[in-house]
Amino acid sequence: MRRPIIDPNRSYSFRDYFEMNVPIDELLAYFGYTRQVESCVLPKSSTDLKYFAHLKGQLEDHLHYVDLTTESARCQVLVAPIVLNLATFLKIRVSIEYSLYVSAQLKGKIDYYLHRKESLLIIEAKHDDMTRGFTQLAVELIAFDQWLDADDKPLYGIVTMGNVWQFGILDRVNKQICQDIHLYRVPDDIEELLRILIAILEG
Repeated sequence: MRRPIIDPNRSYSFRDYFEMNVPIDELLAYFGYTRQVESCVLPKSSTDLKYFAHLKGQLEDHLHYVDLTTESARCQVLVAPIVLNLATFLKIRVSIEYSLYVSAQLKGKIDYYLHRKESLLIIEAKHDDMTRGFTQLAVELIAFDQWLDADDKPLYGIVTMGNVWQFGILDRVNKQICQDIHLYRVPDDIEELLRILIAILEG
C-alpha cells in the first residue's frame, strides 16, 4: 500500500513544501484541489501609470549595482519597490512575512500579503526554482481558501524570483488552481505586470 505523500500526523510549514520537492498535483490532491497549467484569465487595469514612470529606470539601476545572490536581495531590490509603489498608489497596507495558521499542515509566513476590501494578493519570493516555488504558493492559496469565509471570488497569488513573475489563481468554487503559462519579466514587462496587479487589488 502506497504511503500518503505527506504524513497526516506531522506538522508542516509552507516552506516545508518547497523543500520537499514533491509532485505538485499529488500534493494538491491530498488537500482536495486540482491544477491546470494554461493561459489564465487575468484582469488588466486601464489606469494612467504615470505615477510609476520612474520605476522601470529605478529597477534597471538596481540591477547594475546589486548582485541578486540571495532571496533577501531579490526581495529588497526587485520585489519590494514594486510592492511598495503599488501599495502607495492604491493606498493599501502591505503585510510582510504575514503569519497564517489554518492547521498543523497549513501554516507559515507569507512574504507579502496585500488586501483591499474584498480583494487580496499574496506574493511568494524565491531565490531560485520557480517550479517548487509555485508548489509553495499553491499551498498558501489553499490555506487562504480555507481560512477565509466562503466566497466565489478567485484568490490570486504570485511566485517570483524578482526578475520573473508567475501568477496562480485559485477558483474557490471548483477547488482548482490555474498556473499561468505566461511569465512576466522585470523590468521589461513592468507596465503589463502593474496593470494586472492594480486590477486584482481594485477588485
